[in-house]
This record gives sequence, structure tokens and C-alpha cells, in this order.
Amino acid sequence: MTTSLSTLFVTPLYRGAVDVDSNELEAACLSIAEDDEAGQTWCEENGYPGYTSYASLSDLPWRFPIFEALKAALDQHVGLFAEQLCFDLGEGKLELEDLWINILPEGGSHASHIHPLSVISGTTYVAMPEDTSALKLEDPRHAMMMASPPRRKDAPEELQQFVYVKPKVGEVLMWESWLRHEVPMNMSEEDRISVSFNYKWT
Repeated sequence: MTTSLSTLFVTPLYRGAVDVDSNELEAACLSIAEDDEAGQTWCEENGYPGYTSYASLSDLPWRFPIFEALKAALDQHVGLFAEQLCFDLGEGKLELEDLWINILPEGGSHASHIHPLSVISGTTYVAMPEDTSALKLEDPRHAMMMASPPRRKDAPEELQQFVYVKPKVGEVLMWESWLRHEVPMNMSEEDRISVSFNYKWT
């Protein structure tokens, strides 16, 4: 019997190295978190464990040169990813829309979510203690599987319903913004620090 199997409609995950000083970036994140009273208040009122600048600061590249350098590095990576995705941007371009700090302490997590109205989203990793959580990515077809049996534990990665990716400090991960993802509970006694971002098509 002659058969064939094709893999269709792939879900790309981009990984790259960000050439910025991780120590300087970590110091800037901690300094901003300490001074950002509006961000601290938002986190308390919304039950966000740790700190995020998402709702309080929208101009990090203007405030600190290290974030300006980070933006320049991310712009290059996003350009490469867009080429790999075969995007036809026409007369438009992909432009940084949001850039924010995340600091998750021991026991902190970030529930499953997507990034509506953006094209490419991702995170670069500033501090990743040994026992901290990986990034959990969900198969985007999950909600449509209905009566589908579970996958075997030895199924290849591309057939798993969830994939856990453990990034390294100085690494950037990017995906299309519709991909559902989460950060499981940080089991480390140390903070998990990252900088996330969205790019829009303008």
C-alpha cells in the first residue's frame, strides 16, 4: 500500500539571540519596577503577581538607552521573521506597538492568552532562574478537536497539543499574535524577568 503524509498549516516559532547587555537590561527592569507607582498600583488592583509595565509605561525605548538598543535588535529579528513567514506587507511595514516589562516572583504565573490586533508578538528573556517556568504554547486547533483522542506521550513535537519551550537569557522568542500561550507558575525562589512586545502592520 502506497501512502503519503503531508504537514499543513504550520505554526512557526522564531528563536534568536538579542545582542544587548543582559545585566544592564535587568538593572533597568528592576529600577523601573521600583519607581513605577502607577504600574505597581495596577498590578495590585488587578491581582497581577509581581510587576508588569504593560498598563503604565508605553515609552521604554525613550526612557532608557538599553531599551532603545533592544528595540533596534527586535526590529531586525521581526524583519527576518516576516520574511520567513512570507508576509506580503505591500506599502506597509511592521512597527513596534508595545514593549513592556514582566517580573514574576515565586508562585507567579500568567494565564493563557493571545494578543489581539497585533501581527507578531514575543518575549526576550532577561533573568531565567534554573527552576523557573518555561513558555507554554497551545496548538491553535485545540478548540476544534472536540472528540479527538489525546496524543500519546511519545508523539512528535508537531503533534503535541501543548509545547513547553525553556528560553535562555538573551534569547528572543516570537510567534504570530493569534497563538495562545501562557507562563506556568514560577517555582523558583528568584524572579523571572522578561520583556514582551507586539508589532502591528502599518
